[in-house]
Amino acid sequence: MTTALSPVGPDSYRALMAAHPGGVAVVTTDDGLGTPYGFACTAWCGVSLDPPLLLVCASTTGSTLPVLAGRGWFAVNLLHGAGRRAAEAFAHRDAGRFSAVPWQRSPATGLPLLPEDAHTVAECRVHRLNPAGDHTVIIGGIVRTTTTRGADQPPLLYGMRRYATWPAP
Repeated sequence: MTTALSPVGPDSYRALMAAHPGGVAVVTTDDGLGTPYGFACTAWCGVSLDPPLLLVCASTTGSTLPVLAGRGWFAVNLLHGAGRRAAEAFAHRDAGRFSAVPWQRSPATGLPLLPEDAHTVAECRVHRLNPAGDHTVIIGGIVRTTTTRGADQPPLLYGMRRYATWPAP
């Protein structure tokens, strides 16, 4: 027997999501005219090996989603433990996010990348956009991956409302 239940409130939802750490990424794109956009997220994961797909979740009220959808391309910069400055810069909706961290354009796609703060980068073409509540699930086909100079550093995690670095072996 089931009973009708109401969805949990925002405080319960935030507590649930904060209770388990996730790897931190910065999703980047540009408007095709040279202006970079991006946001920090822990809502990303692999979807498919064949074809190679991943997903990220973007707020529908942020400035990056409409640019990303229009451009049709994005990069997922997986941050290493020393990349906390990028995580903090891109966690806020400040227009100057890209002035807070070094970045460069991909030679393959022209996307803005964060090679000093990421250990690995996936460059993706938008495969599908699926609205989901106050976010949109973006599924991307991975066209290029790059391991950066920070590849030997452990990943940056976020959980329980704080940053941590994966323990070294």
